[in-house]
Amino acid sequence: MELAFHCSKSQRQNLQIYISTRYPEWKMKNFSTKFHPCSHHHTQESQNQETRKQKETIEKEEEEEERARCEWDFSLSTIVSSSSSNNTASISDALGVIEFDQTNSIIATGGMARKIRIYSLESLLPHESSSQNVHDTIFLDHARARDYYICTPAKLSSFRWKPRSDGRVLGSGDYDGVVMEYNLERRIPIFERDEHGGRRVWSVDYSHCDPTMGASASDDGTMQMWDTRSENGECVATVQPSVRRSAVCCVEFNPFGGPIVAIGCADSKVYGYDLRMMASPVFVLDGHRKTVTYIKFLDNVTLVSASIDGCLKLWNSDNSNLIRTYHGHVNNRNFVGLSVWRNAGLLGCGSENNKVFVYDKRWSEPVWVHESSPMGKDGFGSGFVSSVCWRQVGEDQCTLVTGGSDGILQVFRGKRKTRTG
Repeated sequence: MELAFHCSKSQRQNLQIYISTRYPEWKMKNFSTKFHPCSHHHTQESQNQETRKQKETIEKEEEEEERARCEWDFSLSTIVSSSSSNNTASISDALGVIEFDQTNSIIATGGMARKIRIYSLESLLPHESSSQNVHDTIFLDHARARDYYICTPAKLSSFRWKPRSDGRVLGSGDYDGVVMEYNLERRIPIFERDEHGGRRVWSVDYSHCDPTMGASASDDGTMQMWDTRSENGECVATVQPSVRRSAVCCVEFNPFGGPIVAIGCADSKVYGYDLRMMASPVFVLDGHRKTVTYIKFLDNVTLVSASIDGCLKLWNSDNSNLIRTYHGHVNNRNFVGLSVWRNAGLLGCGSENNKVFVYDKRWSEPVWVHESSPMGKDGFGSGFVSSVCWRQVGEDQCTLVTGGSDGILQVFRGKRKTRTG
């Protein structure tokens, strides 16, 4: 067949006729390719065009991602610390939880200091109501910046503002396994529940459909739902998602009013239960490699989870499919916080390298990173960002509050850049 490339046109035609007559089962296109090199040229050209299209698509996606990275301007507005914390911060100062109330004007913080501190956003951003340059960072002291504080009997791991209480009731979970509610007007506890056998309560939440129903996630391997109208918090339901009774580290009711409650476990999975039938989960999200520390609803069916495998993951709970994985922050051991700003689709989390990370839900890489001031005596950061919380208002301007293991509270303001071109 090597001689075929040197045959004349008439000889090639005669050869094709002979082959098709003598061996009809043979595919002539195999021979025509050899006899017509231009066919190979057309195929190669098509492949080149496809490659160019793929390259253009990738470049366009990278350009859009880069645009998203530059879509927001963030600035550090306020730093709140203790007057005695000059490079002597200890673990007792660590902030483990930050929550805005329903009006998004009041902030509550808690942690190792056994105190619930209440701040007004106005007190944390005084320069916004004055002639001071809003781009300047101001420094405040906790004692002067806070409105008031309430002492608690144990270290706090979680709390949540009770829906429909007009910001008067705050529920908490502590290291002694106790769930409590505090009346903030009277500044006293009004409800106490100790049903987790003294095992740490990692997370608490309230149903948005029926705020008298609360839930707590504990080291005892269970998520318990209880009725706050009962004096001792009558247990409504208990689930133990892991056969090995792995710790349940987070719980969140669907804030959009759906009948789903989601929990994250030390067995690296997220479980979703229908409140109308709690016998078995309606979905299981399996993709993390280590303990799931936080779970947040982004919308009615989309959830974000965080894990000490160093990743955030975005899920579709309808089909249990993983949509995207976010990576860049460092998280191998500690609870570093997770918050979602639903209006703009931004995710915020802390990091064990003492940085704050912001992700756009559309992209796997962070769109903004801020390194906190080093607190170690050697000049290097010895702490980490341990809690974060978005203010849930607006679309083009945002507020992100973060807390550190050094007890320092930071307030960031963000503004969407004006689009040009």
